Amino acid sequence: MTARLPEAVTALREQLVGLHTELVRWGLVAWTAGNVSARVPGADLLVIKPSGVSYDDLSAEAIVVCDLNGDLVDGELTPSSDTAAHAYVYRHMDDVGGVVHTHSTYASAWAARGEPVPCVLTAMADEFGGEIPVGPFALIGDDSIGKGIVSTLAGHRSPAVLMRNHGVFTVGPDPKAAVKAAVMCEDVARTTHLARSLGEPVPIDQSDIDRLHQRYQNVYGQ
Repeated sequence: MTARLPEAVTALREQLVGLHTELVRWGLVAWTAGNVSARVPGADLLVIKPSGVSYDDLSAEAIVVCDLNGDLVDGELTPSSDTAAHAYVYRHMDDVGGVVHTHSTYASAWAARGEPVPCVLTAMADEFGGEIPVGPFALIGDDSIGKGIVSTLAGHRSPAVLMRNHGVFTVGPDPKAAVKAAVMCEDVARTTHLARSLGEPVPIDQSDIDRLHQRYQNVYGQ
């Protein structure tokens, strides 16, 4: 079956290995928890980390391919237990090309409180366009988490959602962008937590949030 897969699958498998090392490098995961997936362009397929595999042992060959119902199409290992959630996001958010899940410490602490991270930093306005919202509690194993992600992000500019009592899910036009959002989510969650330990953070006016977000998304960089 591998020979009939789109050529893009090979490149995406290799890319995902590198992106998983970024989760470790930025301290967003512990042990085997967390995962990155990518939509396969031009096909109703996704590639994702297999369940319970150490990051040290992860290889391109170990990355599995599933259809958008979460069923295994190619690979020797069992797909991530979060595959159904990723698949639901791809089925219902056509502009999403990458999904990331972590239990990063500070962002997950906000999720444990069921509290959005307020937009009190320019970096938040840049990347998230406002607060980082909280999604509903949902059990792992079916597409309940995916439904919560999609319903929460509808109408939000944020590429990140804190699933209550669980952790972080981020989306992006490609998997690298989703990983960046996960890194930034943890960074601003940590800084905002520290600010609250000193007192009440000062909110940013919505008009300034809008201007910052527009500049960063459309002007900043090369």
